[in-house]
Amino acid sequence: MPYREKTAWLYLIAMAATFGPYFMIVAANPPREALPNLRQLSLYAVTAGVQMLILGVGHLYLRRVSPQEAHTPPDERDLAITRHAISSAYYVMIAGMILVGGIMPFTARGWSLVNAAIAMIAIAQIVQHGIVVLSYRRQQG
Repeated sequence: MPYREKTAWLYLIAMAATFGPYFMIVAANPPREALPNLRQLSLYAVTAGVQMLILGVGHLYLRRVSPQEAHTPPDERDLAITRHAISSAYYVMIAGMILVGGIMPFTARGWSLVNAAIAMIAIAQIVQHGIVVLSYRRQQG
């Protein structure tokens, strides 16, 4: 498995392990207090902190297990996959931000907007890294 595919898997696992529970908690117990709700802010801070911890430890592990692969510059295939993944994620992000910033302010407010924006960022990241994984899988199989 190429190093860049491994890092994409790492990002997908980190997103599932952190933002999956975050959005389940938010869906089960929507924040009722006005902004700033310190309980909600602390939940997001813990989520982001755990994600950074998973990514940091994961990158250190991958660099230790395959140091040469980690330092290999991306070839044309890697760059093409990255361009495709980033451009696809960009469209998801723009659509989400139009929804959150242009449409939702007329129907929602407060933490609904904040969590919708966080969700769109998370979905764009999942799209980006998912496309990287699928692109490498397609080329191998």
